[in-house]
Amino acid sequence: MSADPKGAGGRAGRPPAQRAVKRPPAGRPVRDNPVRTLVTRARKAWDRPLTAYYLILGGSSLITVLGLVMVYSASQVTALQMALPGSYFFRKQLLAAVIGAGLLLAASRMPVKLHRALAYPILAGAVFLMALVQVPGIGMSVNGNQNWISLGGSFQIQPSEIGKLALVLWGADLIARKQEKRLLTQWKHMLVPLVPVAFMLLGLIMLGGDMGTAIILTAILFGLLWLAGAPTRLFVGVLSVAALIGLVLVKTSPNRLDRFACVGSTDVSKCWQAVHGIYALASGGLFGSGLGASVEKWGQLPEAHTDFIFAVTGEELGLAGTLSVLALFAALGYAGIRVAGRTEDPFVRYAAGGVTTWIVAQAVINIGAVLGLLPIAGVPLPLFSYGGSALLPTMFAIGLMIAFARDEPAARAALAMRQPRFGRKRAGGSAAGRKTGRKPGRTQGRKPGRETGGGSGRASGRGSGQGSGQGSGQGPRRWNTMRRRASAARSSGER
Repeated sequence: MSADPKGAGGRAGRPPAQRAVKRPPAGRPVRDNPVRTLVTRARKAWDRPLTAYYLILGGSSLITVLGLVMVYSASQVTALQMALPGSYFFRKQLLAAVIGAGLLLAASRMPVKLHRALAYPILAGAVFLMALVQVPGIGMSVNGNQNWISLGGSFQIQPSEIGKLALVLWGADLIARKQEKRLLTQWKHMLVPLVPVAFMLLGLIMLGGDMGTAIILTAILFGLLWLAGAPTRLFVGVLSVAALIGLVLVKTSPNRLDRFACVGSTDVSKCWQAVHGIYALASGGLFGSGLGASVEKWGQLPEAHTDFIFAVTGEELGLAGTLSVLALFAALGYAGIRVAGRTEDPFVRYAAGGVTTWIVAQAVINIGAVLGLLPIAGVPLPLFSYGGSALLPTMFAIGLMIAFARDEPAARAALAMRQPRFGRKRAGGSAAGRKTGRKPGRTQGRKPGRETGGGSGRASGRGSGQGSGQGSGQGPRRWNTMRRRASAARSSGER
């Protein structure tokens, strides 16, 4: 009995189960969420070993270049009012930036041991210069503060700026040595001699009346104590003593009392500089009035190119410009925290934390004063405001951070695997010339045992280089390069 082909199997002779299957339409690949993909890529890029290195180098460079542009724009009117060329302050700032770039490069190439060796000489030099400021005939007063030494002509130096760098290096080296000897568990070793030396520097600064710089040094001191793991009682005790001393200094100075009274004030007659700084920011709008088109810098806003350069930036570049500056400082601060948190060297941790505290605290105090949220302290915006005395130590500190970021184990391995692109091409071209220009008898005269004997990887690598790379000569070189990269990646633990 024969089976009916059109019976239970259907007209086409296929089982019903196969007819019920619905195949998905072709040409419709499953698409991932673009936002999730972007976030994943951003996280991978953010977690790369060289992220901190690029953030410090790129962020500091952008802040310095933008600061040069704004110094040129904000200082032209002031220079013309002083019967000087319009580019006078810009040229001095550019010279300081060039010298600072050399200091940054030198500091970024120094080993950590050399940085630690320089801590004590820099501290001794800073103390000597800060004491020399108080000698009559040598020290000079600027805007009521006697914290300057004239170098001849129009060049001056402010030793208290060097004191910030000295406290960071010396304090980091001191705490690191005590941690290696396990002495930080005792409160006396935590405080002595770090706090007495810091108070000595603060006393020398306050003899000249510069309370703004003294606040920055106090912030560095507390940053070092916090990184060293000071107990809460000890931290609060030192903070209370510093706050009491600051309160006494403010109460005994009418000028400082007036600055505190100008916080959030709109009275132009009493708070001229603070109110006109707000006017400059308010008139900038979203994208500003244009580079060089500020109105407040025409004699209305004092110190437009130094302490209140952020207000001119807001007027000429608008909210977009000010937010860009804030983002660059935020990236710089994050990179410093990342370097301090990922290192195993105690000196690197304390020095990186001290530099980060220095730059971030000074930027917050300057910008807060321009916004009317903090009293005017008279401190410049780091890497941005006019002033070579402030720029040079700050750029050396940035070079210090770059050296620390390069010294991380993962960053060292990543930098070791990087090779110059153009140098690799030149090396390949020269190898090709040597391979094509050699005598034929040299290849033919080789022993066959050299090709077949030894390891299989050696034979396959040489064979592929001679077979497919006769004209270019890239086979063996490319294989060896990948081998070096693979071994470096395995040794460093990276994927």
